[in-house]
This record gives sequence, structure tokens and C-alpha cells, in this order.
Amino acid sequence: MAVADVLPDFTGAFPFERFNRMQSETLPALLDSEENIVVSAPTASGKTAVAEVAICRTLQDGGTALFLAPLRALTNEKEREWDRFEELGYSVYVVTGERDLNPRRAERADILVMTPEKADSATRKHDSRRYSFVTDIDCCIIDEVHLLDSEQRGSVLEVTISRLRRLCDPRVVALSATMPNTDDVAAWLDAPPETTFSFDDDYRPVPLDADVATYTHGENAFADKYRRLYRALDLAEQHIREEGQALVFVASRQDTVQAAKKSRDELAQRDIPMGARGDYDFHTATDELSDDTLRQSVLDGVGFHHAGLSRDDKNRVERWFREGKIQLLFSTSTLAWGVNLPARCVVIRDTKHHDPLEGEVEMSPLDILQMLGRAGRPGYDDKGYAWIVCDGSSVDRFRQLLRDGKTIESRLADRTGTGGTETSGPPASDLAVHLNAEIALGTVTDVDGAMDWLETTFYYVRAQRGGSYVSGEKLRSRVSDTLEWLVDREFVAMDGLSIEPTPLGRLTSKFYLELTTARRFADLADREEFASIDVLKAIATASEFDSVSARSDEEDAIDAVLGNRAEGLDPGRRKVLAILEAGMSNTTPSTLRSDAWIIRQNALRLLAALRAILDRFGTPTQANLVCRIEARVETGVSEDAVGLTAIDGVGAKRARTLAAAGFQTPGDVASSTPSKLAAAGVTEGVAEQIHEGAGALPAVSVDWGTFPETIPRGERELCEVTVQSTAGDARASLSVTVNGVEMTEKATYLGETTLPVGVFGGDTDELTFAVRAVFPDLSLEPVVRTRTVRVS
Repeated sequence: MAVADVLPDFTGAFPFERFNRMQSETLPALLDSEENIVVSAPTASGKTAVAEVAICRTLQDGGTALFLAPLRALTNEKEREWDRFEELGYSVYVVTGERDLNPRRAERADILVMTPEKADSATRKHDSRRYSFVTDIDCCIIDEVHLLDSEQRGSVLEVTISRLRRLCDPRVVALSATMPNTDDVAAWLDAPPETTFSFDDDYRPVPLDADVATYTHGENAFADKYRRLYRALDLAEQHIREEGQALVFVASRQDTVQAAKKSRDELAQRDIPMGARGDYDFHTATDELSDDTLRQSVLDGVGFHHAGLSRDDKNRVERWFREGKIQLLFSTSTLAWGVNLPARCVVIRDTKHHDPLEGEVEMSPLDILQMLGRAGRPGYDDKGYAWIVCDGSSVDRFRQLLRDGKTIESRLADRTGTGGTETSGPPASDLAVHLNAEIALGTVTDVDGAMDWLETTFYYVRAQRGGSYVSGEKLRSRVSDTLEWLVDREFVAMDGLSIEPTPLGRLTSKFYLELTTARRFADLADREEFASIDVLKAIATASEFDSVSARSDEEDAIDAVLGNRAEGLDPGRRKVLAILEAGMSNTTPSTLRSDAWIIRQNALRLLAALRAILDRFGTPTQANLVCRIEARVETGVSEDAVGLTAIDGVGAKRARTLAAAGFQTPGDVASSTPSKLAAAGVTEGVAEQIHEGAGALPAVSVDWGTFPETIPRGERELCEVTVQSTAGDARASLSVTVNGVEMTEKATYLGETTLPVGVFGGDTDELTFAVRAVFPDLSLEPVVRTRTVRVS
């Protein structure tokens, strides 16, 4: 069916002229119906075009479409691909955690692209001006809805869709690879039979030949890894010789590099014609790669791809693979979800991966099927070939997976588990996290409300089918146990049957925290004193970093940063701590830089949450300390100059430029001139902006009034001290101490404030009064002014 006949105003939105058979069969449901739609179809059958038709229908009606992509890498890919919509006059806006949100752009966007995690966070904050745009969605397209079965991320997608349907009831179009229980997903989304599609392998544009290949299993795990590699090369060799391409999935980032190195030698010994060393233009282009090992490897036609590579290097590898310059590519499983890179031959070398908590664990069946689905290049291959390499004991299990597929399950609550312990977290951990969020939002106000909420989830649909799911009174009991756990740890409060969020519960939901992390942060507020290292350790040991592991080649760099400190932490926690400490001084070792960016981004979110929790439950001084640490982690500015980051428009580079020129505080900047700031190394326009920003920050002045210089022993005098900002206003905490003992404390919005101070002639010979101003929201050092009174 021709695109021009179906959507004449959107022909430019599609990279082809005719819809294929699978796409054509879905068109009446997409264009002539208002119902929700579920489409299950083989990988590479053209599901993206189904999403684009749904988007076109939404735009035609003047609505806003939301595309939920499974990974951040895919959101970036869609941003590039959907320039086609921009050329038609529609705006596309990607909302991810790695970018600063522009609420105005988000509100005006015609097409929004988000990950489930970001959509979860946004819908939790839908009543804020910043995220109100999320309640104006007319159509939500879920790419890879079988992600529901992911143990780590499935429950996030499930509750987000349920919440979004409650908030604005968009039309939902769910797309999936082939799954046996499409009807369950349709029942959850209220998609009727006429708009529920389950296409079999006959609809795959390139037929897939998938099987299991065995290798000779030995006693040495390291040797086994290379036995599997040579077996993978055996399977790929024929296709490479025939000018096809092979994609081999391995367990870890380090494995992609080592496998590529070993394969280059092996392929040369087998005399397989590969590489593009005679291509001068390609040889020149590889000079732009920042990874030296990758540069040498791709010239021999062998590449590797993993999350630790720079974004530019990953983009180049993907482009060169599409262009056929790279004939053999080694990757971790993330590439199967994130980027559309089909190959004639796909081999899964490793069916296990290392988990820092559990050791060697089996790769999920969902990941395996997703990886195998990359086999076959439409327009290039007549057939795709896919192999799982395993030992003889696993053959039957994997062949059954290839034959029957994987039933999609809900991961919202343990189906047969008996609950958690103090060390492992709450019973039905995912349920506790999301139940707390719904209580914070006001969706759930009692146990019956919790059960009503559960009825909107995929879990409830699967529970109705029986099997190992907990349902009925057992499910109600599990909900009650989870609520009791939340009450015990002060996330929610119960009055009879009524449930309300506590301030801790609200902050946990707002900042998207794991419950165990939030509880530890709140406990930190009870400590009378703590230093920067205590804050950094609290972040490094957060549950959000449970999956971080330290590779052997990183250990020396970690030790160089930390020395003997934090020896009680496991290697993954020490790695996080080392990255944060080194980041504060802009001295991150090169071997840690591949993971540093993503670790710092997550740490900044956690630091903001810790600051808010300490501001609410601890002291302003604690919150201010975290604020300054947060600024240093983000910018790499020294402790002496961190206050410069409080100036609007001053980031890492400008703060370091100003500090190098001798400016240490916003007061130094405010008392200077734009011309002197420009001489320090910033442009004239920026200098004026910075000068104005520094003048808008508070500058504390203390007027001691009639404060005495001496006081007779045994007498008392009541005085007043005036504290004011001679520049901008800000939220502040003011305190007065005498000889280190606090007399007065006041939270205010400074301006100008008068504090009563009693001067008592006691047994001591000297009284030292200190007025202290702390700004919990600003990276400014606390301001302290003192006055000494002699006792005569």
C-alpha cells in the first residue's frame, strides 16, 4: 500500500514509498479507529513504521505523541531519524535524564521521546509547572512493550503506563517482538481483538534460521571463553567470506575489546579477506576516534561497541557497520535494545554475565531473543542466521526458548517469594517503591485504594490467569505487609485504615530514590557532625550503585585516588567513591573516565536528594555542605572557589577561569568590574552577565548595634543584632552562639532580620559571640561574624 495514498500529507515522514504487508494490515486500526492497539511482530518486520503512522494520525488531529523508547541510546537515534518530522514543520523533543529539561520546549513539542524511567519520574511530578506537559499526551507509543518482563526495568514501564492512563487517558499503541501472550498485554491495555495483532515469522522480511551451537566445555573458565570465541568465529566465517557481516554478543565491555583483539589475529591466520587499510578516506576518518585500540581494530574490519565508549566513537562504529566497513562487531547486550544494527549472522557467545551481587548469572531469555532478532539485513540478505553458543547441558533449554518464545510476565511484585529481610529490602521490593510513589501522589489513600490501583496493572491481568501469581486475599496480605514496612520506616503514616505520605515518602518519590537509599539518607540527618567524606560514602553506598563493578585494570587508579581510605567498601563502591573524589578536583584518572560521566550524573541526582532530605530532617549546615559537594562533583572546582558556582551562568569552565585569575568568591566578582572579569578570560557579554549574577547573590552584613565591649560579672544586658543582605535575597538560617553554645536560631528569607541576644556576665572572663549565616540552597561558604565581650 502506497504511503501517498494513505497519508498524503506525511509522505516525507517515511523513508520508503510503500508499506509492507505487516504494516498494511495494521493501517485500518491505526487510522480508522480510536481504540488502543497492540502489535506483536518479528524483529525487523517494520514496527517502527507502525509507530510513525500512529504519530502521523495524532499530529493530523492536532495532538501530542509520546514515544517511549527502551534505552537512552534509542531516544538519541529517534531524534536523528525524526528530523523528517521537523522538516514537515513538527517539533520533536527528547526528554532524558542526561539533558537539562526545557519545559517550554517540552510543552510545545508535537512529538516527545522519553525512556520509561524518565516518564515515570515526570508523571510523579505532573502537578509541577516543570512537568505539567506530561498530562497533555494524546497518544503514547510503547516501543518494545515486552520490556515488561525485564527484572530491572519492567515494573517501571508497567506503573508508568498505568499512571499515564489515569492522568490523561491517551491512546496507547504497544509494539513488541513476537510474544506468546499478546492477549494478556491487550487485556491490560483494553485493546479489543480487532486492534490486537500477533504476526508470526511469515511476516519477517528476512527469514531467520536460529539454532544452538555447542562447544567443548573444559575446567578452566578463561579457556572456555576462548573456546566459545573460536566457535563463534567458525559460525561467522562463511558469512564474512561472502561479504556478509557478523554481530557477536559477549558478556562485558572488557570482553568486547579482548574478543576483538583475539579475533583480528585469528582471522588473519585463517586468511579471511577483511579490513579497509587501503581505503585512504576511511583511514583518515579513524584518526578521529578517541579510543586507540578501537582505531587499530576497525582498520582490520573488526569493531567493538559498549557503553563505556565516547558517544562520538559509538556513533562512528554504528555508521561504519551500516556502511559495511566493519564486517565483524563485538558488543554487549545493550546494542540489541538500543540501536538498529542488523547483521547477516548473529552469535551469542556468552549466555552468562557477571553480577556484582550474585556472581555469574544467566542472561535473561528476553535479552537472548532480542539479540537473536538482529539477524538478517532487509534489502541485503535473503536469510538471517543466529546462533546461541553453549555447552551440551543447556542445548534443550535454549532450543525450547527458540521454539516457544518467552511468555511476558509482570515484575511488579514477587510471584512466589516470601518477602524481604532487613538486609535485602522490603517485601516485594518493586511493589514497595511504586506503592510509595502512588501514596505520595494521592492515588492510594487506604488498602482498598491500593488494591484498586493494582487492578490497573499488568500484574493483575497475569494474576487472573493463575499460575505462580499471588492474588485475592494473599495479594491483599502482601500489600498490607508492604504498607507495614513503609510505615515502620516512616515513608507513610497510617491512621486507622487511612494512609498518608510522610515528608520522607514524598521526597523519596520526588527524587526517584530507592527506599533503602532514602532511609539511609534520613538516618544521616541524626548525626551531630559529618564531613565531606561521609557524604561521598553515603552516595557511593546508595542502592542505586549496586550494579557498579570495578574491572581489574581500574584497581590501581582507584587505589591512587583513595589510598587506604574506605577499605571496608567493596570494589564497586570504592570505584564510585574514587570517581566522585577525583571529579571534585577535576583529576579523574583516564582508566576511570569511561564510567565517570554516568556515575557522576546519577550521583548528582542523589546529592540533590540528600540535600533536600537533610534540609528537611537535619540542619541547614548539613544541607549547605552537601550543596557545596554537589557543585564540586558537577564542576571540578576547588573547595576555595566552589562559591563561584552559585553565580548564575558560571559552570565548570568559567569557575576555573575565574579562580585561576584570583577570584575566589561571588563577593570578589561583585566588587570587580566587567572589564576586569573580561581580562580574566571570559567574553565581554559573559563578563557583564556574571557581574550582574554575582550582585544578585546575598552579601551578609552584621550590625552589632549597642553591643557592649565589657559587662560586669553577674549582670545581664539584652541586645539586638541586625543581619542583612546588602545585595540579593536568599533563604538562610541564622544562628547566634556564645562560646560555642547556641543561643538563638532563626530560618528566614534574608533580607534584613533582627536577632535578640542576651549578654550575661557569668563565671568566664570572656564571651565570644558568633553570628552565623548559612544558605542551604546555595554553594556559598557559611558566613561567620564574631564579637568578644570581656567579663569584669
